[in-house]
This record gives sequence, C-alpha cells and structure tokens, in this order.
Amino acid sequence: MGALRNVLAWFSVPVICMFALPLYIFRPFNPDNNRLLAIALARVGRAILGMKRPVEGAELMPRDRPVVAIANHQYNDDLFVMGDLVPPRTVTVGKSSLIWVPFFGQVFWLGGNVMLNRARSRKSIAAMQSTGDAITRDNKSLWVFVEGTRSKGRGLQKFKKGAFYAAVTAGVPIVMVCNGEYRKKTLGWWGKREPVTIRILPPVETTGLTAKDVPALIERCHKAMAEAISSL
Repeated sequence: MGALRNVLAWFSVPVICMFALPLYIFRPFNPDNNRLLAIALARVGRAILGMKRPVEGAELMPRDRPVVAIANHQYNDDLFVMGDLVPPRTVTVGKSSLIWVPFFGQVFWLGGNVMLNRARSRKSIAAMQSTGDAITRDNKSLWVFVEGTRSKGRGLQKFKKGAFYAAVTAGVPIVMVCNGEYRKKTLGWWGKREPVTIRILPPVETTGLTAKDVPALIERCHKAMAEAISSL
C-alpha cells in the first residue's frame, strides 16, 4: 500500500506541472509561479501519501524580505514534505539536467530557477554569487538543499558553499529548515503513519559579513541544523 501511494504521489507531479505550464508560459520567470506550484505539489502529494506535517517555528520564516532558506535533503519526497514552506518570490537550485524531465523540467526553467552544473564547482560558486546580486535587485528569495545531494537518512552531510556566498553577497538572512529521518514513518508498506515534523530555526543575519566569513557561517549553521535534526 505504501509503495502504491508513493507511485501515485509521484505520478501527480508531471500531471500538475502539465497543467501549470500555461501559467509559466503566460508569465515566464515570475518567481511566484514557483511558490504556487510548490504548494500544489506538496499538498496533493501529502494527501495521497496520507502524510501529516506539523511545523515548529513557522513564524520564523520571513515573508516581508528576501531570505536564503537552506534545508537538509534526504529523499526526492522532500518535495512533498517541505514544498509549501517556500516564502514568496522564491527561486531554487537544481541540476542543469532537470531541463530534460518532462513538464517538470520546463516549468523549472521557466520559473527562473538556478540551474547548475555541479561538476564545475568554481562556476557554480560564481553563479551563486551572481544569484546573490539578483536577490537584492529583484527582491527574490532563494531555497537551497544545502548538502547538494540526498542523504537518504544517513545524517547531515557536508554543506555546499554556494548558498552562503549568495546570502553574504545579498546581505540577507539565512533561514534553516530542518526535518528528521522520515522514510520509515511515512512510506512503509503497512502500519500507522507517524507525523513528519519540520523545525524552522531563527534567521541568521549576514549583514556586514564578507566572503572571508563564509567558512565560520557554514560551521555555525551546520551545527545548529545537526542539533535540531537529531532532536526531531
């Protein structure tokens, strides 16, 4: 039963993206398209999965100014767990190969999201710094799965640097979105599904910081998120 629910939840993704495509074509590169789509994908997916998702600290996510939101990345199902938590006017970061995914890839590109070739780390950091300038210029927020790849519930991995360079360049706060290991809670074959709790931590201000401060900033955020995740 759990496997069937998961298949149906993921089948809903290209279907919803197909219906969302005309909106993206009508107003291309409008970041609010991404928020509306993420809300639809997450809520439909959770309804199919029978997933409950309480949020601790929801009031800590600023809605009136740009932020860089960083989250831990366990499985592709994070789309359903956290998709509707993105703030207004948000773009996210994904692999350049996503462009070839039917319907999803096209709306991802038309949403003005940041598409990186992770094999070229120096160019990726430069692109993220350029994104930091765009955050300020266009009043956008940025959502990043900061580990860069899925952990599959094996603990918090090393952070990629790009999100932190973007936040420092823009001088905007970093907001940490944390969720504990959930695969056995929500996607088992049988049995009662347990709620998947998300915890949002207080924003970390970056005003006045420079690129030299990025390593300490990464260490500070990694420690805070690791402690929160282990307690969930």
